Amino acid sequence: MVVFMKIEYSQDADVLIIRLRDDEVVDSVDLGEGVIAHLNEKGEVVEIEILDASKSVDFRELVLRIPSGVVA
Repeated sequence: MVVFMKIEYSQDADVLIIRLRDDEVVDSVDLGEGVIAHLNEKGEVVEIEILDASKSVDFRELVLRIPSGVVA
């Protein structure tokens, strides 16, 4: 199983992007205030974008856990 995930934060724009698939974005859906899901042509979530991220994400507490058996 191949796992793809990329997390990027732009301090200048205060935007956090969590990329779940290496695929082309063709549509977007607002999930809530400042949270946008970007979709591929199949309607699958490609990435999640969080605007004004520093207001809702405590980066000191952000921890990434990779399940055992998954090759990073």
